[in-house]
Amino acid sequence: MFLQVNNAAIYCYTGGKPFDAAKPTVLLVHGVLHDHSVWILQSRYLAHHGWNVLAVDMPGHCRSGGAPCTSVEEAADFVWALLDAAGVQKAALVGHSLGSLIVLEAAARAPMRVSQLVLVGTAFPMAVAPALLEASLNAPEKALQMVNVFSRSTLAPPPSALGPGTWVYGASLALGRRVLASNTEVNLFHTGFVACDSYRHGEAAMEQVSCPTLFVLGEQDQMTPPKAARGLMAKARNAQVVLLPGGHHQMLETPEPMLKALTGFLKTA
Repeated sequence: MFLQVNNAAIYCYTGGKPFDAAKPTVLLVHGVLHDHSVWILQSRYLAHHGWNVLAVDMPGHCRSGGAPCTSVEEAADFVWALLDAAGVQKAALVGHSLGSLIVLEAAARAPMRVSQLVLVGTAFPMAVAPALLEASLNAPEKALQMVNVFSRSTLAPPPSALGPGTWVYGASLALGRRVLASNTEVNLFHTGFVACDSYRHGEAAMEQVSCPTLFVLGEQDQMTPPKAARGLMAKARNAQVVLLPGGHHQMLETPEPMLKALTGFLKTA
């Protein structure tokens, strides 16, 4: 469905069920060069098990209009503008990679409006290597290949992601190319990496979060290794940690353990 947010049409995938603001709501926020489709398994399961799902294409990405957010702080403000437009007072916030920083900052800004917080593939600081920043600006295809090598721990996932034997490296390259091509005015790759690299408020934000927090981390993640989230874990008031046997894209590489961790937390938190 589409919502008008900040004078732009913003697309949210609802998991195949009609949106009903009276139900408990979960907002899913993607990372750099991704869109709502990375949450497809989680979205559909939650929507068919009592949740209101909003898996968003962030502004300027794919189906969503508007200017892309250039900072984590700007994106956090967008999160609340989106939920206001949907008529949602309180929601569970789930974010992956850059999206994890966005939902963390959003939760810090309005802690009483967040029921649960889930940080997937997170780190703070989320520093980006200078060579990768430069490549994302001047050689995005090279940077995309670099990121996919660093991100992946397997070439083909188990069942339930895109399907048994899916070539996740190739699928992720195709998705990154599609997202990058969806905006011809702004380099979404470089803009997203700069937002990750420049965010400085992570631990201070975590101190403001009052709801339970779940960290879902990949044991073989080279983009955001688990040790890089220790500072956030130390600041969290009520934290649970799940380590999955995969890389940075938990939703696609370890889809069933990721879903189990997410649904178990949302039921009990």
